[in-house]
Amino acid sequence: MDEMSKSPADSAFVLEVARLIVQALDLEDVAPEDIDPHAPLFGEGLGLDSIDALEIAFAIAETYGFKLNSDDERNEEIFASLASLSSHIAQRRTR
Repeated sequence: MDEMSKSPADSAFVLEVARLIVQALDLEDVAPEDIDPHAPLFGEGLGLDSIDALEIAFAIAETYGFKLNSDDERNEEIFASLASLSSHIAQRRTR
């Protein structure tokens, strides 16, 4: 079962994280609803770069109350897609 089909609450949270990404990066041409939860956030997917990752990490810290460490060996996995990032946030958020 994929991240978007677990429950309405889960898909609502994925959309919330998509909104955070769009707002944090000021993506004027991207609607949160249009971000494929399983498409890569970097490279051929949403096309983000390392600076975008820093901006997203800062927004996550501000919004959800925990920091993503730049030296975490799981960052590639955590930031692989909107679904994986949302899952990581849901497990660790304090707010």
